[in-house]
Amino acid sequence: MSHHLKQLLGAAGMIALLAACSPETETPTDPVPPPAATDPTAAATTGVTLTGEGWESLRIGMTRAEIVEALGEDANPNAVGGPDPESCDQFRPERAPESMLLMVQSDRLTRISLTDPSEIMTDKGLRVGDTAERVKAAYGDRAIVTPHKYQDAPAEYVTVWTRAGGEGYVEDENARGIVYEIGSDGTVMAIHAGGPSIQYVEGCL
Repeated sequence: MSHHLKQLLGAAGMIALLAACSPETETPTDPVPPPAATDPTAAATTGVTLTGEGWESLRIGMTRAEIVEALGEDANPNAVGGPDPESCDQFRPERAPESMLLMVQSDRLTRISLTDPSEIMTDKGLRVGDTAERVKAAYGDRAIVTPHKYQDAPAEYVTVWTRAGGEGYVEDENARGIVYEIGSDGTVMAIHAGGPSIQYVEGCL
């Protein structure tokens, strides 16, 4: 074998060896995005949160027929919800929680009340049975505190308007808010959510 041929074969072997040792080219891949963050409280409050706008399928302003379609007829049709039911009536639909009472005025839902402790809470996580101090701390300067009409202090009303509203008696039908009725023991004895009728202290009377 000639010296020149040996040189060619040696060069070819070296090229093959370098090719075998070089790393394979990797195809770049798109980075996998991290999972979207979720609000851990969202699921916990779904279906149990009461606001000035309503609760679950109940929306302030809906008709009585829509209430019946959503939660059934009056669970106690023999009970008197007001002196003039056509003008103002209070009742609990068959499928509504035991602690819930609805006010309907002129065929429109205007108020949702909670009168006993239950799992239903407001958007601040407050329930019937909580202390007045906790309610006031949750809302700060937004809370409007007025004396209770029939009970001595510390009984009072803590009102928070979330849409329209303001100081003094509110008549704006577009106003929405929540009233926490505080009993003489300093705890929430009832919660009323909805329009101006949340200010009624005697129901439909």
